Amino acid sequence: MTFPAMPLYRLVVCLAWPIVALSLLTRVIARRERLADWGQRTGLAPGRGSGPHLWLHAASNGELTSARPALLALHAARPELKFLITCNSLTGRDLALGWGLPGLSARLAPFDTRWAAVLLCRRYGVVGHLLLEAEFWPNRIAAVARRGLPVIAIGARLSMRTAQTWRRLGPLARHMLARLTFVSPQDEGSRRRLAELGLTPGQMTAVLDLKAFYVPPAGLTLDPDLRRAFDRDATWLAASTHEGEDEIVIAAHAALLTQRPEARLIIAPRHPRRGAEIAAMVRAADLPAALRSRGDAPREHAVYIVDTIGEMPLWYQLAGTTFIGGSLVEKGGHTPFEPAVFDSTLLHGPDTSNFTRIYRMLDVAGAAIQVSTAEELARALIQVRHADRRDAMRRKAHEQLDQPTDLAEVVTRILAALPG
Repeated sequence: MTFPAMPLYRLVVCLAWPIVALSLLTRVIARRERLADWGQRTGLAPGRGSGPHLWLHAASNGELTSARPALLALHAARPELKFLITCNSLTGRDLALGWGLPGLSARLAPFDTRWAAVLLCRRYGVVGHLLLEAEFWPNRIAAVARRGLPVIAIGARLSMRTAQTWRRLGPLARHMLARLTFVSPQDEGSRRRLAELGLTPGQMTAVLDLKAFYVPPAGLTLDPDLRRAFDRDATWLAASTHEGEDEIVIAAHAALLTQRPEARLIIAPRHPRRGAEIAAMVRAADLPAALRSRGDAPREHAVYIVDTIGEMPLWYQLAGTTFIGGSLVEKGGHTPFEPAVFDSTLLHGPDTSNFTRIYRMLDVAGAAIQVSTAEELARALIQVRHADRRDAMRRKAHEQLDQPTDLAEVVTRILAALPG
């Protein structure tokens, strides 16, 4: 006799909850998070919001930033609608709170227990659930769908690796996907893999990559001291770097300095708490490092480490070339759309599985350069020092990325699915 998939999942999650709750306490003990953060992650923290809330869940900063145009369009159409945003990281939660949207509440996402999802629905008057990219959580989906409310996945991404995992959990995947109102896949590969798992044609809309709609924040201005401290043509940015990448970036910059002594490097780690650790790496390479969180003056230093959140557009403005992190390690690579909007020349590593089709288009068109080592990265930085090469790559990047896609269609369909 086969045990039903969803009850089995709920049993496993309930048994795992005490272990997860205890392990999360180590973050509090290490002072990386507060006790209130622990409460949000475990589902035990209080919280309440008045009025109807659309519950949006995203992994972290990148996904939230990509969803902002859709949220603004939804707010313009339904001003009375409030938003409950949950995400997996402190930086993502803080980013959402910084948007200042009326009635917006932001919390760390609770562990996927049934009772935590039901509590959020009751306390915030949830009228629908939007999930972004790969954030498929069975208990959250079931809790909303069971109330007869829409569950919508936008920009849904399903990698080959994740699809293989869901195939092993076939009955659970089919149970979960059957409760989705509709899905807009991020790319054709995700569309195909979702269909293979059981999503029906009637549940799917057109392909939609939310990151293609990135718009710089309004009123974005550079501090005059920062502008004076960096010559854009001599400055490059290592954006959203992960552990294992910074050493390569620093070594490439040291090699670059032997040919371009005026070169400047800005490192923006994916996790700002790593700022001091990266500064130690820079000093170990006999290079002077400045930390933004400490208020260090950037002018006197070859490397400026920006261990802050919500400021990435500033660094894209300052850097004529951007190396896109998460691509030299197995993280799938981060978005090329944002640096391209600021006319920053694109470099990346070999792992671009989060944007396979996009990076392939960029590389084939000569709009980006792929590197794998510090030597290759330094060589690429020398190549793009020439204005003609930089301008040609930027023009080709716009040709590939500035494709017309219809966000309004998906927003309209979301509004039609919501009660009222």
